[in-house]
Amino acid sequence: MSVKHSQEIEAKTVEAGVGTTIQVLIPPEEGPNFAMRRFVMQPGGGMPRHTNQVEHEQYVLNGQAQIGIGERTYQVKKGDVVFIPAGVPHWYKNTGDEPFEFLCLVPNKPDKITILE
Repeated sequence: MSVKHSQEIEAKTVEAGVGTTIQVLIPPEEGPNFAMRRFVMQPGGGMPRHTNQVEHEQYVLNGQAQIGIGERTYQVKKGDVVFIPAGVPHWYKNTGDEPFEFLCLVPNKPDKITILE
């Protein structure tokens, strides 16, 4: 069991992204089944089209963005919940004038990220 404040956790730049950082709030070593991550994408920032070997459960904390999942594009905002199945291509683009922030939970299984662009 652990309790900590998110400001105590280092935010790292996402190499494949533009204007995007990640914080691993609950790493696999602490959570036996899922890791919890927080992503922040600055205005105009985002992530290229890619796939993962694990599913994503996401909750939007702030801002707005377009998210492509498979062949569909969605407009998401604060309070929206997003599910991305394993292996499905997806991408993100912050379309607002404030940071787009979301929590992303992933199972603690081996994952390979493949950039498709």
